[in-house]
Amino acid sequence: MSINPNPGILQYPRIRKSPFFYASRRHGVSLYSVYNHTYHARHYGDPVAEYWALLEGVTLWDVGVERQVEITGPDAFDFTNMLVPRDLHKCRIGQCKYVFITAEDGGIINDPVLLRLGENHFWLSLADSDVLLWAKGLAYSLGMNVQIREPDVGPVQVQGPKSRDVMVDLFGESILDVPYYYAVDRELNGMQLVVSRTGFTAELGYEIYLHNASRDGVKLWETLWEAGRPYDMQVIGPCHIRRIEGGLLSWGNDITYNTNPFEVGYGFEATWMVDLNQEADFIGKQALTRVSNEGITRKLVGVEIGGPSVGSFNDGSMIDVFDVHDPHGLRIGEVTSACYSPRLERNIGYAMVPISYYETGTALVVDTQHGPQDAVVVEKPFLDPKKDIPKQIERQETAVPSR
Repeated sequence: MSINPNPGILQYPRIRKSPFFYASRRHGVSLYSVYNHTYHARHYGDPVAEYWALLEGVTLWDVGVERQVEITGPDAFDFTNMLVPRDLHKCRIGQCKYVFITAEDGGIINDPVLLRLGENHFWLSLADSDVLLWAKGLAYSLGMNVQIREPDVGPVQVQGPKSRDVMVDLFGESILDVPYYYAVDRELNGMQLVVSRTGFTAELGYEIYLHNASRDGVKLWETLWEAGRPYDMQVIGPCHIRRIEGGLLSWGNDITYNTNPFEVGYGFEATWMVDLNQEADFIGKQALTRVSNEGITRKLVGVEIGGPSVGSFNDGSMIDVFDVHDPHGLRIGEVTSACYSPRLERNIGYAMVPISYYETGTALVVDTQHGPQDAVVVEKPFLDPKKDIPKQIERQETAVPSR
């Protein structure tokens, strides 16, 4: 028997399509995966070329797989504040927050971007897990007066240093006044939009959330594509090289139900992400208080890995985690995401290891697809730890800090 190294993915009615599916596939999708039960374009032929397009120009992404969970009603604030460890009293109307949704044991159910659209109006822009059912079940069991639904909303991302130019052409100079991690309502050619200064890139960029997405998805895509032509816009998939460089975590890879915020670097170091001093008794608070007091036994660290290129993460090179061993051969953990960084000219990634191995400079051995390779624990993120790049529109950054 022989293994087909590149099996296809079946396209048929049962798997959902993003509102931009039929528009984005015209650009020559090379590989799909399924994310939130929806086809997701992973790349268009050359992930490394897509990486450079993101760093040097402007790129358009179909991220309609980021399904929205909308929470409204008289109890919407209290209910949403209960879902997440961040204190949403510190989230203004029109502001966005990166949040965890935690389970009763402190595990991470999802890590969405939360958008506060009104006093009692929230969107959770999801990573790849079923928060809609979780939220509806909680609201029902607790008898809270909220309405929870999946609205007809689809996001796309416009990312890269020239995204500013495209957005000004579309919306005028006022779009530059939107601070990092804030959102505004806009209309474009009769389409109703929410535009945010966010994105899964650690680069300057925007997400555009389209109302009536099932009707207007192709129209918005074509409008953005035409606006981007003068700037050599490229359609790409999620750039995992850049997100690994920038310290962005991927749910299902680096974080799961079985990891808690303290283990992945959001707790002790980033106390605003898990605010144990707030009055709200959020789900998982008791468990995470115990973790805070007792400490953790393992931690997600940055690693540099020797040997040949391990690929771009989304090219099929890393089909499973890489085992991590100590120098004596004892298996101690696993690399959850890894890639070759063309800019840093080395393999980098994240590894979950016992706490006794977390210190910078610790020697490890990682079993890549090329066999055992020497590795070392390093600081993460690998680039731009203060996120200066995505905040680079200077004139409005005196307004409100992103946290």
